[in-house]
Amino acid sequence: MAGSSDLKEIFFVEADELLSALEEGLRAIQTGVQESDTVNAVFRAVHSIKGGAGAFNLKALVGFAHRFETVLDELRSGRLAPEPPLLNALLHASDHLADMVSACRQGLETNAEADERIIMALEAQAGGTGSSADEGFTFEPLPMDGNFGFSFGALPPAGRSVAVHFRPHASAFASGHDPSLLLRDLCGLGEATVEMDMAHLPAAGAFDPGQSYLSWKITLVTQCADRDIRQIFEFIETSCDLLLEDQGDVAGNAPDPVATAPKPAPSLAMPASAPAAGAAVTRPTAPDTRTTVSAPPSAAPTPSTATLTQQATGAATSASSGPRATIRVDIDRVDRLVDILGELVIHQAMLTEAIEQSPGFGSVEVDRSLDQLRQLSRQIQESVMAIRAQPVKPLFDRMHRIVREASMAAGKSCRLVTEGEATEVDKTIIERLADPLTHMIRNSVDHGIEKAERREAAGKPVEGVIRMSAAHRSGRIVLTIQDDGAGIDREKVRQVAIDKGLIAPNAELSPQEIDALLFLPGFSTASQVSSLSGRGVGMDVVRSEITGLGGRVGISSVRGQGTTLTISLPLTLAVLDGMVFEAAGQTLVLPVSTIIETLRPDAAMRHNIGHSDSVLDVRGRCLPLIDVGTALGFRTHLGPGEGEIVVVVERGDDGATALMVDGIRDQRQVVIKGLEANYGQIPGIAAATVLGDGSVALILDPSDLAASVAASVRSPLQLAAE
Repeated sequence: MAGSSDLKEIFFVEADELLSALEEGLRAIQTGVQESDTVNAVFRAVHSIKGGAGAFNLKALVGFAHRFETVLDELRSGRLAPEPPLLNALLHASDHLADMVSACRQGLETNAEADERIIMALEAQAGGTGSSADEGFTFEPLPMDGNFGFSFGALPPAGRSVAVHFRPHASAFASGHDPSLLLRDLCGLGEATVEMDMAHLPAAGAFDPGQSYLSWKITLVTQCADRDIRQIFEFIETSCDLLLEDQGDVAGNAPDPVATAPKPAPSLAMPASAPAAGAAVTRPTAPDTRTTVSAPPSAAPTPSTATLTQQATGAATSASSGPRATIRVDIDRVDRLVDILGELVIHQAMLTEAIEQSPGFGSVEVDRSLDQLRQLSRQIQESVMAIRAQPVKPLFDRMHRIVREASMAAGKSCRLVTEGEATEVDKTIIERLADPLTHMIRNSVDHGIEKAERREAAGKPVEGVIRMSAAHRSGRIVLTIQDDGAGIDREKVRQVAIDKGLIAPNAELSPQEIDALLFLPGFSTASQVSSLSGRGVGMDVVRSEITGLGGRVGISSVRGQGTTLTISLPLTLAVLDGMVFEAAGQTLVLPVSTIIETLRPDAAMRHNIGHSDSVLDVRGRCLPLIDVGTALGFRTHLGPGEGEIVVVVERGDDGATALMVDGIRDQRQVVIKGLEANYGQIPGIAAATVLGDGSVALILDPSDLAASVAASVRSPLQLAAE
């Protein structure tokens, strides 16, 4: 049995998932989605957080969540309309609930004054809902057995009689639910009589432990509404059949004639594999006085709604009716597995090289075995990387809150639209992307989106739109942040650069060079310091952190239409496909994902510019020509037979560069070893790797190499610095 601290950590992990579902549901409602499933999902998220917090006696969190869910209950019942002011207050309360969960996770006390202020603002938008709803409500933690629940104050025996028909699905037991605990909580709502139905229990020889055969009928005399009864089954409602049958008032009042009319006996559908000979498996049709709780359309099909087939061996496929099985694994264990994978790749390369140099190399059997080893290594690598791969959706969800807070601080109306949320990338990259994306989003709100009056004067909608997208492209992940604001005022940027002494007053800069000034340390166009900008800390930090991830960032803008920021990153920071080549006697590696083509150019394709610069004419397109050996300081000039092969690589600004190398050895998987921690950052070098012969080879960053070579040429920026 897990300890208290383990259970508490599980609660916080699940709370993060519930908070994500809460915000996603509220945003869906904000965009006009009014389906009951969405509203119910929002309510369930807050209610589940309240239940878990109560189990660990987190009273402040319980109280806030209870008043929060009271407002949501008014919304789902239709007594409140999803008007924009109410939805904004709900989103604000959702943000604060996330802060409270984070504080509880760190063992910190929440700000009671802020809690009360925010929840009162929400209740004010809801018309004062919640004050009377709290009467009679108590919340007591259950024993620390991993099951969360709640109880109400003592109830008098008089009330209405309700027949509760309950049958758990097989998936409920697979998820760890215990029906006895649910029945115990249900009996706490009043006087109860519990009957178990074992009619579908098969003989011992036909018993399948993966199925569910039992159901219960609970006759409950209570003053609670159906809503309170359903809350007992909140955690299991998608994994059970639940039917509430009103049997009338037992306090002596005249019952509703419809409610007391004769009714057919309700039946709960049993799994198709249950040995009920000749019985039809159907879902009961309930009269108007009954309330049926069923799974939403998006939920996995249950045995009563899906056709199940049985294999010749007699094994039932009940597992298909439940959710996909998952396990929670400490990330350190996965990191250790990635490290072992890296060593495996290195030793596979060493073994291959040793065999190639042995006398027996060249036989069909050896070649076939080496090829199979390479394929298995790649499959293992892809499988391990898939474990670390996560969708960018949680990261994108966090940016919605950044937009809301930045919009409030700037006094603007903005919304975030996201695309490609299912795009997967290494978990380490996702974690390190949070700060750069936050800077970029805040810049888009503060510097990109105009004030309402300016947007109206320009014929734009008052509400600004920021679009964030993610996609896989050429073996990399590409993130774009685009706003429909005013675009970059390049004249203002140029003047600020002159005032700060970054460029000479008579410097002639292209639009791209002016845009690049925004990435210089300390550069800011804000006229005054605000909570969002003005201190000169922003885009230079973004480029530094993106470069540290082996990526690159670009910017483009159209005056009056908006600005687009583009981030290109590797999919993983562990293993990559590399092309091994030689330059000036050194063995180097180029990421295959950056290579466009390789060629042996004719002398007529090369054109000199000035004394030292050259370009290569590739099918009418002139590309900068860089000798890798010279650029890295391995040689001063090309000798005979050197630089005869050209590798065309892409740059971060959608351009291309031609790299001159002496020879290409092969293509292989290489393990990425960072240099920053032990050596420092080297212009043009992304990382290092260990080759099959045990030697170390540098992994090039083509974009940074091209930029460092360009910076070595006297430019207007360097003239100003001198």
